[in-house]
Amino acid sequence: MQRTRDMLGATFPRDFCQRPIMRDFQLPGRSPAYASNGMAATSSPLATLAAIDILRAGGNAADAAVAASAVLCITEPHMTGIGGDCFVLVGEPSGRVLGLNGSGRASHRANAAWLKASGLTSIAPRSVHSITVPGAIDAWDQLLK
Repeated sequence: MQRTRDMLGATFPRDFCQRPIMRDFQLPGRSPAYASNGMAATSSPLATLAAIDILRAGGNAADAAVAASAVLCITEPHMTGIGGDCFVLVGEPSGRVLGLNGSGRASHRANAAWLKASGLTSIAPRSVHSITVPGAIDAWDQLLK
C-alpha cells in the first residue's frame, strides 16, 4: 500500500491514530481521494489500473480515459461497449470546457429527401430505420488526435 501511494503521490485523510478515515457506505456520499501526479477512478479496478498505467508511462488524461473505457468494454460489457456511444467533456488549462458528441449517427443515405420519398411519417423504435452507427470508436479516435 505504501509503495502504491508513493508511486502516485496520493495522500489519504487520516484520523489521530493514523488510520485511513472510512466513510459509512450505508449513507450516500463519495469517498475522498487525493493525488498530486494523476488520478483515475472507474467502477472496475482493472480499468482504473489501465488508466493509471497509461499515466505512469507518460500518457495524458485523454489517453488514460480511452484506455479505461476500452477495458470497461471487457470488464463490464453489460454497461458499455464499442458498439455504443461516447460523450466527453474536456477541460483545458485555461478553464474552457469542450464537448465531444460521440453519439451514433444515422446512415449516410438516410437523409430527409429519402425519408420523405419513402413515405415514412414516423420511425418505429424497433424498425431497421431506427438503427444508428455506433459512435464510441470514432469519438475515441477524435479524442486522441
